[in-house]
Amino acid sequence: MSWTVIAKAIPLFVDAFWTTLWLSAVGIAIALVVGAAAALARQFEVPVLGRVAAGYEELLRNTPLLIQLFFLYYALPSVGLRMSAETCAIVGLGLLGGAYMAGAFHGGFAGVADAQVESARALGLSRLQQARFVTLPQGLSLSVPAIAANMIFLVKETSIFTVIAVPELTNTARYLIGMYYRTDEYLFLLVVAYAIILIPLSVGLTLLERRVRRGAFRR
Repeated sequence: MSWTVIAKAIPLFVDAFWTTLWLSAVGIAIALVVGAAAALARQFEVPVLGRVAAGYEELLRNTPLLIQLFFLYYALPSVGLRMSAETCAIVGLGLLGGAYMAGAFHGGFAGVADAQVESARALGLSRLQQARFVTLPQGLSLSVPAIAANMIFLVKETSIFTVIAVPELTNTARYLIGMYYRTDEYLFLLVVAYAIILIPLSVGLTLLERRVRRGAFRR
């Protein structure tokens, strides 16, 4: 293990670190929006959209991100749809994450007590009002543990972006290993970089989950 080699490689890993971080952040943000929309369409049995959402969830959850990225980056250009590697990475992560987030949200929404929903209907609330005042507030709190797990999973999935040459952490480590054959040093930096992202994220999400649970228990 050479600390000189590690020191020289740190600037490249810092750039890759920020690339991984922003790709993860944007992809997860898209996943949350798409997942919530799909879950609501299924929960309230919106005509056509509910079935589309269910089909989308099943398709994306049962195909590897690797295949999805290949399709976006190599197949779509043949029909005139070209995207940069970074855009493909964000779209792929957002769509895959949306399918998993949809399951998390749907599980939370389904966990809302039937009595709550029936009370809302008895009060004459519309479906939109039921979603706003009953299903969303309670369902979101119940969804937090699954959402947190999915967020960590999606950050880890960024390592697959190397197959379309996105300069994220794994691709940077692979490139340097291929150039200089210093496997130990570059893998060490790779592990440290992911730990810097994932450990604080895991701790923060755990604290958020505990806080949400305490709030739900008080209610």
